[in-house]
Amino acid sequence: MREGYEGTGPGAITPDGCAVDLYTRLPVRDEPDIIAAAVPPGARILELGCGVGRMTHPLLDRGFTVTAVDESPQMLERVRGTRTICSPIEDLDLGETFDVVMLASFLVHAGDIEVRRGLLRTCARHVADGGCVLIQREGEDYHTNLPRERVDPSGFTLRMVSAQPVGDGVDSVRAEYVFPDVTWTQTFLSRPLSREQFEEALGEAGLEVDRYLTEDRIWVRAVPMK
Repeated sequence: MREGYEGTGPGAITPDGCAVDLYTRLPVRDEPDIIAAAVPPGARILELGCGVGRMTHPLLDRGFTVTAVDESPQMLERVRGTRTICSPIEDLDLGETFDVVMLASFLVHAGDIEVRRGLLRTCARHVADGGCVLIQREGEDYHTNLPRERVDPSGFTLRMVSAQPVGDGVDSVRAEYVFPDVTWTQTFLSRPLSREQFEEALGEAGLEVDRYLTEDRIWVRAVPMK
């Protein structure tokens, strides 16, 4: 387990505190529709941090070609019907480019600045000329509107319990996923980024915002700087 990260509950827990069995239960929301509306039909997608394939499988069903990357072999065991690669994202160099590179799950908010820089450099390294990078950011009140909870229509409750500063602009965030039969928790490090800080981080990697895809600016379409 990485320092500052923890997960509890049944089944395998990844080094960043994610419970594999939890992610097999979480429903797919509107993310595949947002992605599909922002990229060409049939695009080749490099999905960084695919987990158990919650978005991978719906994208495959929509006719996209997906290369799914995750550092957890236990997560990748759940991915079906496509090429998978087990690797830390920041170290990835496939020597090929893709129409779309996708960095979801708020990974851009990595507490370690060097890790974040590595993630975004990987995105920039693998995006084809004329392609795009899709990034999922945290909501702008993610660390301040706490505690809060959301009851999902599928029958579980997500509780964002706390975000405690631990120094250098990083918070320790605790989340609980409460199902009728089991509870999982995750504690992880996250660096809040204002819109300006986020766009500055993109610029360091040679990327810039093309447009924000959702009104809350959580989903972003970025492109290589001209």
